[in-house]
Amino acid sequence: MNRPSRFSDRVDPALRDGLALYETLGLTQNQQLTTDVIIALRAQGNAAVSAFLADVPHDERVARHDHVIQGPTGEDLPVRVYQPRSSTGALPAFMWLHGGGMISGGIDADRPVCERYALDLDCTVVSVDYRLAPEDPYPAGVEDCYAALVWTAQHADELGIDTTRVAVGGESAGAGLAAATALLARDRKSPELVFQALTYPMLDDRNNTPSASEFHAIPSWSRQHNDGAWRAVLGMKAGGPDVEPYAAPARADDLSALPPTLIQVGELDVFRDEDITYATRLLQAGVPTELHVYPGAYHGWDAVAPQAPSSVQMRDERTAALRQALQG
Repeated sequence: MNRPSRFSDRVDPALRDGLALYETLGLTQNQQLTTDVIIALRAQGNAAVSAFLADVPHDERVARHDHVIQGPTGEDLPVRVYQPRSSTGALPAFMWLHGGGMISGGIDADRPVCERYALDLDCTVVSVDYRLAPEDPYPAGVEDCYAALVWTAQHADELGIDTTRVAVGGESAGAGLAAATALLARDRKSPELVFQALTYPMLDDRNNTPSASEFHAIPSWSRQHNDGAWRAVLGMKAGGPDVEPYAAPARADDLSALPPTLIQVGELDVFRDEDITYATRLLQAGVPTELHVYPGAYHGWDAVAPQAPSSVQMRDERTAALRQALQG
């Protein structure tokens, strides 16, 4: 049987309606992400998130505490901590990093997700409001994430955290930052991590894989969007020879001694092939790694079509892997 050639025909029917939400966020096909466009998209996205969250009440089973910690160069860095009210004793910790191409997004949007993680995993969740490009290019974002991880470990007693059970994760750009944070934690010898959960991670600024070429003008995150985001983060270095692995983890020569990993990505995602390659290299480096590729799924499908069977499956599989890593 011949594979459908049009992107829309390849999408899981349960996910097709979700594509319309990308327009609500301001993303369009063949869009060039200049600084002005990024700022406008950020404002539109923030407004859409605020409207959505207005109808999603806080889960009162979860306590929320906002902190402002010292960032890597002395600036204020907002961090939000979630903990189940019913739990006692030292809990495992999961640092979750929001998506948005490293150019948009924030911790408010992930409030329902973090509340669910805290309850489902019986853990402390740390959400980081890292700085965004182009105003704050690399290394601002990843150094913010690492600073938050160090702060979490250093304040473990105060926060009620078991430092032998700490994981990192995120979605899209947040997953790429989680992977980079894991590299930094390995290379700087602390804190020790037990797991990384990478949901369709943004890993490679070169943007030159078959899936990147294939998904160049589609109604979700596309190659054009990806190129613009990486230029905002890295400037003229994007795609060139002098990009550090902490900026784009796919650039790392050595992936050994990283924590066990789950990578999840859709078949129709621009990141599909860089994620598959990263999973393969982790396995070759001796890192226990699980890779899930979901048929008919595009970038961010679980967020825009949360009730679809593949979205539920993806969340359940990630929760199960995290529970095993954090609870033993």
